[in-house]
Amino acid sequence: MGNSTAATGASDPAAVPATGTAPRSAGPAKKARQAAKGTSSTGSRASGSGHAERVFLVQTAFAELGGSAHGPGEIAEFTGLDDSVVYRILQSGIYQRIFERVDRGLYRLCTSAAQLAFTALDHRLDGAASQTVLSELRTATDDGLAFLYMVAPFSGAQRQCVDMAVGDSDLAELGMTPRDVLSVTRSLRTGASGRTILAYLPEVLQQRVLAEPVPDQAGPGVYRDNEALVESLAEVRDLGHALGYEECMAGWNSCAAPIMWDGSIMGAVLLLKLKSVMPVAPDGVIEATKEAAAELSRHGAARPSADQA
Repeated sequence: MGNSTAATGASDPAAVPATGTAPRSAGPAKKARQAAKGTSSTGSRASGSGHAERVFLVQTAFAELGGSAHGPGEIAEFTGLDDSVVYRILQSGIYQRIFERVDRGLYRLCTSAAQLAFTALDHRLDGAASQTVLSELRTATDDGLAFLYMVAPFSGAQRQCVDMAVGDSDLAELGMTPRDVLSVTRSLRTGASGRTILAYLPEVLQQRVLAEPVPDQAGPGVYRDNEALVESLAEVRDLGHALGYEECMAGWNSCAAPIMWDGSIMGAVLLLKLKSVMPVAPDGVIEATKEAAAELSRHGAARPSADQA
């Protein structure tokens, strides 16, 4: 799997937080965001709608800022909201189990936020659908090995294999050991599927992955230079796929394409073949892999039919 060719509303009246620290005055960047967000051709929003939008802004800030915890001032600067508004939203969110205080002046999303995400993903994709798509990809690529990788929910910015279509192949006989699956192929900086997922993640998560070491068991084609790796991610986004050349394991080349649900990267379809059989991925392999990923993207983004509503 180797080297790639490949918001808001008007601010509430200022209030002094319980700590006794007065809110900071807005800086130039923050004022500019507030001015832009406060401009509306449809007139002012109702206060309830404006408050809800501010709550969503604060929640989104935790995801986009990265890191484990943030203070009201940092969130206010990022969102363009007043410190006092952010503080009150955080305090209310603690009682609603959306946020939790981890230290004096520092907050993070509560685990109930993860429960909401799992609920949102429920029934998006079943095993029968993914197995059908992967089996069709295997047939379309003359018995290539087809894998479905998804973003791992409990291990940070990593991936895990959740389904595969390999026929009667014994992965151990093909040189794929459990260590390969649990170490090399888990990293997003190695392999066509890893870099495909990495290409569409927020920059803060990309930087976390770039700071990780290259897995010791990685193949000879792995990207060891971060600048070259970043360039490959831009190419993945431009082409809509990644090609890998002995990146995770010696002797194996690959092609991968992204699975997107509601505009967010959820995983990647990977097609793997021996280097001796596929020294370079032909157009037919690339298109078949991209179509498989597009089909799984359609499954994930599917809405209830009229009789289910």
